[in-house]
Amino acid sequence: MSSTKKPTRTKTAASTDFPRKDVQIEVAKDADQVTLARKFAQIYTSPELAAHRVLNATDKKVGLGEAVDVPTLIDQLREQAKVVNGGDLTQVEAMLVGQATSLQTLFARLTERAFSAEYMPNFEIFLKLALRAQSQSRSTLEALAALKRPPVLIAKQANLTSGPQQVINNGMMSDDRARKTGNVQNELLESSDGKRLDAGAAGKAGGVDPDLETVGAGRGADHG
Repeated sequence: MSSTKKPTRTKTAASTDFPRKDVQIEVAKDADQVTLARKFAQIYTSPELAAHRVLNATDKKVGLGEAVDVPTLIDQLREQAKVVNGGDLTQVEAMLVGQATSLQTLFARLTERAFSAEYMPNFEIFLKLALRAQSQSRSTLEALAALKRPPVLIAKQANLTSGPQQVINNGMMSDDRARKTGNVQNELLESSDGKRLDAGAAGKAGGVDPDLETVGAGRGADHG
């Protein structure tokens, strides 16, 4: 009957043996298991640890990963993220330039392999991969250009007016609006309980002083 040994997590001080290969978790000596588990979850889901895992997987055959000190690498990745968050894109721009150059080199190499192939299927495979690398190189350069010169967005003013609108061209009101305005004025002048205003009709005496008589039409004030 075989027994399975579970991995253990220990709290140890930083090792003096270089290069260090263990991921360090900094916690207090009297930290409980919940705090330790939370710290472990934070480092496990961190972007810098994910980058370390990818780098470690791709460099196994090359041998560069053997000389890398893991805690130092993770600190460097954190520092790069902090610099970018502060607005300095120097590292990002250098990264994009390196990627574009690498993809361009890959395009040239795959094109050479395509034209050295003896059979048509091999030629098509290598040429498709070469054109794909060329397309990715172009996209990387476009991303770099967008960082160096961000696009300017010009927002158009939205017309939120509801109901009829008045259009004025060169300081003149539109014909439809002018006709409607004139019709309203004429209706106000012509309508008064269905009758026209009569300027020649005599008025009645006011209720303030009933003894005063209405001044007759055509009579002026009497001078003693």
